[in-house]
Amino acid sequence: MLDSELLQQLTNDIDTARTLRELTDAEYLALSERNLGGLEQLLTQKQALLALLGQHGTLRSQALARAQLSADRNGLAQFAAASEIGGEILAQAEQLEIILEDCRKANERNGKLIRANQSAVGTMLQILQGTSQTPDVYDRRGAAAKSTHHRPLSQA
Repeated sequence: MLDSELLQQLTNDIDTARTLRELTDAEYLALSERNLGGLEQLLTQKQALLALLGQHGTLRSQALARAQLSADRNGLAQFAAASEIGGEILAQAEQLEIILEDCRKANERNGKLIRANQSAVGTMLQILQGTSQTPDVYDRRGAAAKSTHHRPLSQA
């Protein structure tokens, strides 16, 4: 891979990563609103972008390996040192790394919201099915006693 091709690919990946970040923010809104139709569309778009970024990352790693360089930041720095546009390559690689880190943080935020929603829905289902842990009741001595009789809400 030529250095100009590498620079162009990094530039394209920055645009792709920005789009991914926007989709991740839109995903957060869809999760908050529990908009499953919109969420499905967003996930489809995200998968395509993630596949493209992964493919380009693999191509860059292979290009560095062919040049007998490590497939990490140090290898890229060595590759860039031998190029007239090495400074631009490193700047674009750093910008891509920052945007991808933002995407990772946004994805973690979305994951927390998903887990919170799952917990809330699970609790609601348990209540409706009458399988939830009933709260403690007190006996005549003031000690906590568990109720052993569970009835679904529909039979209450």
